[in-house]
Amino acid sequence: MVHDDTWQEFRSMPPEQNKILIRNHYEATTHRGDAEAIEEQIAPDFIDHDAPPGTPKGAEGVKKHIAALRSAFPDIRVTIKDMIAEGDKVAVRATWQGTHQGVYMGIPPTNRQFTFTGMVFWRIQNGKIVERWANIDRLSFMQQLGAIPASGQENTESS
Repeated sequence: MVHDDTWQEFRSMPPEQNKILIRNHYEATTHRGDAEAIEEQIAPDFIDHDAPPGTPKGAEGVKKHIAALRSAFPDIRVTIKDMIAEGDKVAVRATWQGTHQGVYMGIPPTNRQFTFTGMVFWRIQNGKIVERWANIDRLSFMQQLGAIPASGQENTESS
């Protein structure tokens, strides 16, 4: 009898192929906003465990998120610092940089530049991305946008 984990290994692409898929995904989404590539890369039942409540599953949710991100930060760039793959998973440590030039989560454009780091874990099955988990430094990101006062600073805006 074949154990489920062993069967999963047989259905998965080799780890190096998974890394290529994820690298291409960052390029297609964050750097180009390529909706066609998103459709090709994302499984219909894709789940982003870090997405806001109510985000649609599959490519539709990814396209919606990327459109909002690129609208608010048209110059956004991701720099992959480390990428490790094993079995059906890929782990990425990266830095995001850009300029706040459009409304994001109700925050009007500040024209401030930001840099933040994070780690994202991806699961691939049959050549498609099926799951995403992220741990991103959102506090630093929001502080750099001016949406949250930095530690030790008071919010000086009046209500």
